[in-house]
Amino acid sequence: MRGRVLVAGFATRHVVRSAYAAGYEVCAIDHFCDQDLTWYTKEQQTFEELAEFPDLIEDFCSRHTFDCIVTTSGAEDMDLGKTFCGTPSEIAARFCTKTGIQQFFEEHEFPVPSFLPEEVYPAFIKPDTGAGGWRNTLAMTPNDEAAWRECWPDTPYIRQMPVEGIPCSVSCIADGTSARALSLNRQFNRGGVGERRFGFAGALTPFLPEERDQILSLAEDIAAKSGCIGSLGIDFMLTDDGIRTIEINPRFQATLDIVEMSTGVNIFELHRNAARGILPAERPEPAMTALRSIIFADHDCVVADDLKSLHPDIADIPWVGTEIEEGNAVLSVYGRGADEDEALASLDKTITKVHRYMSRW
Repeated sequence: MRGRVLVAGFATRHVVRSAYAAGYEVCAIDHFCDQDLTWYTKEQQTFEELAEFPDLIEDFCSRHTFDCIVTTSGAEDMDLGKTFCGTPSEIAARFCTKTGIQQFFEEHEFPVPSFLPEEVYPAFIKPDTGAGGWRNTLAMTPNDEAAWRECWPDTPYIRQMPVEGIPCSVSCIADGTSARALSLNRQFNRGGVGERRFGFAGALTPFLPEERDQILSLAEDIAAKSGCIGSLGIDFMLTDDGIRTIEINPRFQATLDIVEMSTGVNIFELHRNAARGILPAERPEPAMTALRSIIFADHDCVVADDLKSLHPDIADIPWVGTEIEEGNAVLSVYGRGADEDEALASLDKTITKVHRYMSRW
């Protein structure tokens, strides 16, 4: 064992598995505590509200000595003391609001879609806080915006100029003043209509457009200027008119698994090294194409089968008896291959297997 780590956040399984693979003993505070999370942890604890975090962390620290504490979504801006490893809370807090991100991009003259004044349409509407894109909407008229406010009353939000293109992200490692890009990833949204239309549904890496090197260099510049430490992600939109910066995520990304599959690096170890001022000497080269797709429930259901036999082609494996509401995530499915076609074929085979089980639920 190389040390003991506490991982805390809304969803931690991807980070927990990376820390375990790096040789650490891991404990976790996680909203879901899916079946495979328990494979990699010595101890785990669920929670309902983020307000429970301070007491839960204090409890873990009273019973274990941790070499470091790391956080994921929902806990990025918490001040966890000297054992914390990652972006300082005061820096992360700026990037936990869309307003703060916009101000940062404009301050450094990065190509960000501008804010729109009231009554100008179409407008892309985003809650000022939150992750995953699931409450974002495109308001074409005042009625669209009023309907959104009715669904989410008292929720601060931004109005941004819409941009069309290919959503993508760069996984980076930074030490507070310098950064190294690890991978350019194409992102997939759920599509359809409603509040989940722009929600994250999966990703592919490597993404290889002609602009790849330009995007990677831009991401390194952004990450270096951000002051973030450790793993972070930069979201972009690749449009016909060029690259647009969209968001900074001062935390481990949902693409962690596929970046590790594709490049062979261990992102948790790179995160720890970055906190010591050590960055990779060069960008890693992808050895394969990797895909992740999230399967969502198309009706209310109860998990009736143990799906662990499908591992390692699936993750975030729900326990038998778990109740899942329509529209919520069921699990993650992976595809791997020498190129995108092989990875997609691999992904489709596993999705077919999963749907055979789900058809009985």
